[in-house]
Amino acid sequence: MSDKKYIFTSESVGEGHPDKVCDRVSDAIVDAYLNADPHARVAAECLATTGFLCIAGETRGPASITPEMIETIARHAVRDIGYKQEEFHWEKIKVDVRLHAQSSDIAQGVDAAGNKDEGAGDQGIMFGYACQETETLMPATIHYSHAILKSLAEARHSGALYKLGPDAKSQVSLEYVNGKPVRAASVVVSTQHDASVSQDEVREMVRPHVENILPEGWMCDEDHFYVNPTGRFVIGGPDGDCGLTGRKIIVDTYGGAAPHGGGAFSGKDPTKVDRSAAYAARHAAKNIVAAGLAERCTIQLSYAIGVSYPISLLVDTHGTGRFSDDAIAAALQEIADFRPRMIRERLNLNKPIYARTAAYGHFGRQPEADGGFTWEKLDLVEALKNEIGSKKYRDEELGDNVKVADFSR
Repeated sequence: MSDKKYIFTSESVGEGHPDKVCDRVSDAIVDAYLNADPHARVAAECLATTGFLCIAGETRGPASITPEMIETIARHAVRDIGYKQEEFHWEKIKVDVRLHAQSSDIAQGVDAAGNKDEGAGDQGIMFGYACQETETLMPATIHYSHAILKSLAEARHSGALYKLGPDAKSQVSLEYVNGKPVRAASVVVSTQHDASVSQDEVREMVRPHVENILPEGWMCDEDHFYVNPTGRFVIGGPDGDCGLTGRKIIVDTYGGAAPHGGGAFSGKDPTKVDRSAAYAARHAAKNIVAAGLAERCTIQLSYAIGVSYPISLLVDTHGTGRFSDDAIAAALQEIADFRPRMIRERLNLNKPIYARTAAYGHFGRQPEADGGFTWEKLDLVEALKNEIGSKKYRDEELGDNVKVADFSR
């Protein structure tokens, strides 16, 4: 592990950010289809700008999901975020629905038929990551960036910060020593606000939501605590900037601390491996770290459209593994099936659980009683320990660095 000092930064954006408005609308549509038919297919994209939403994409599902219902779903998503501005009001915006039937060519390659298992919904690469920096096994910079904005949003919804608006961004820079975070070097928060509020007032509204989130003694000095550094943020949301679904993929994942395959999550049903395989990769990486097999773990999966089994599976523990990466990968594949259908069944993904993922990250969240965030469960830990502790992982072909498992420490 490196002994040098360095600063690493991640950013987050709030639920009212224009791109997150679009993610929320798209995922609310996915939920509506899955609620009506757990096997529905959805790829719903949204664009938001002043007074307008456009929803386009492909679906295959029950006829009961009409364009009129989609419009209502979109309006309610905007309402729940809190937009009642003159130029972007949930009741007044124009909503244009341009969803159409899924391509039969794609369906033919993906659907199970006869002896053919369900194939991946697209080609692509997906990554999962976990580390020991926080209790959630997420990188600290993105963990705290999300938590600051979530705290501000909860206070706004409760009425405690009613003069703040829905649009917000955060950025946390942490100093690392010997590979571990030790303090905040700087914190940036930009939040939409009522025109009657001064910038000093906004700063003091924000301050406790930063100080209470960061560990004790980590707060940066005043010169590096930036709140609305442009000086004013009254016009926000889609009225101030155009939004699109899937444009915040690094915010959605690991804040730049790990690779990203490029595919967005929101608006896609779980047959799309951009979403489901990324969830499965996080689930696996988190359980590997929680099992004590490594301090850090990156997992890459790759797929070909229409093919059920992954083309590749890579485990990289960045030199922190107690066993060779090959041994961990072999053990993982013994206990977890990464075919798209098996991922969905194992993580119970064919449920209306996606609107809640649209803000504050898809990872590092608490598993919920109704099936939300199942990919955050630590339900593979014992199986991984037992599997890699078996005699077959001492075989020479798995590498000279393989060790006999000892979990007594």
